[in-house]
Amino acid sequence: MMKPLFLLFLTILITAPSSVIAGVYADTMGKCLVSATSQKDKTDLVRWMFANAALHPDVSNISSVSTEQRDDIDRTAAALMDRLLTVACRKETSEALKYEGAIAMQLSFQILGQVASASLMTHPNVGQGFGRIGQFLDQKKIEALVKE
Repeated sequence: MMKPLFLLFLTILITAPSSVIAGVYADTMGKCLVSATSQKDKTDLVRWMFANAALHPDVSNISSVSTEQRDDIDRTAAALMDRLLTVACRKETSEALKYEGAIAMQLSFQILGQVASASLMTHPNVGQGFGRIGQFLDQKKIEALVKE
């Protein structure tokens, strides 16, 4: 039973629109997930998200994850999710599923994913990387837009 539910959760997590608002149980579960994860856990989750995003054909040519790395990343993420769902946030997960259904899983992990991604994005190297685009922008066009 848990494997189909887990696969459903992953599908919803990746494909669902972000305009859905969490109910009280999903929100409580999301808060539990965030509080029950260390910085290493958040990094492991971001590594898992990145490794899977890198499978998309439009970006697969700029990122390489070996089969061994992918297996390790998947095992680590699975252990994290097992611990969060069945130990650290067991009560919150059970109540969220009971009262709000599978969408509660998606919304709760979306909260955790946002927190984990934010911690990654605040690293100075990442900020500098995002800032590099400025050297390629047409400053005259931007300045003209600002003056409109």
